[in-house]
Amino acid sequence: MKTVVESSGLPADAYSAKCPTRQVLDHIAGKWTILIVDALLEGTMRYTDLSRRIEGVSQKMLTQSLRSLEADGFITRTVHPTIPPKVEYDLTPLGRSLAGPISALRQWTETHINEIERARARVSAKAQDTPAP
Repeated sequence: MKTVVESSGLPADAYSAKCPTRQVLDHIAGKWTILIVDALLEGTMRYTDLSRRIEGVSQKMLTQSLRSLEADGFITRTVHPTIPPKVEYDLTPLGRSLAGPISALRQWTETHINEIERARARVSAKAQDTPAP
C-alpha cells in the first residue's frame, strides 16, 4: 500500500511532477546533503567542524544545506547561550533513518570510482576522435 501525502490526500509518487516527494528526493540526493548527513553520523558537530570535514563546500552552500536539512526535519540546530554563541548540529531520528542509504551510496561511489573514471575516459576519447557534424 502506497503512502498517502497528507497535504493532498493523493498517493506518494516521485514520478509525478506535483508530488512533494520529488522535492525531498532532489534534496536528499544532493552532494552536500549526502556528505553532511554522512558526517553527522559520526556525532554532533559544530559548523566549523562540518566545514573542515567537507572539503570544498562554500559557507553559503553549507549554510543553505543546513537550513534546508533542519526545515525538512533531518537535523537539529542547538544554540548554546555562551559568548560567542555555540551552535551544534545533530541528526534527528528521521535523519538517522537516512544513514543506511546514504552510507551505502557513498561507499558504492568510493568502491566504483575507478570503473567510472575509466568509462569517462573512454567516452572522452571517443568524442575527441569523432568529427564534428
